[in-house]
Amino acid sequence: MTFNAGDQVLIVSCADDPRAVGRTGEIVDEVPPGPLTEGRWTVRKVGWLIGNVLCHTHELAHADR
Repeated sequence: MTFNAGDQVLIVSCADDPRAVGRTGEIVDEVPPGPLTEGRWTVRKVGWLIGNVLCHTHELAHADR
């Protein structure tokens, strides 16, 4: 599965920050993630007290629009 910048995603699990599980956010990356983020996507707008999180592809699902 691949994502594009601006896609709304549901965070199914998140090793980076478990508080993000069950929330929706927005993909930041304009290209597939690489070695700098260890293959994880950057997700923002997760919550007021939660900053950007890094999630592997298997931890994300496209959110219903």
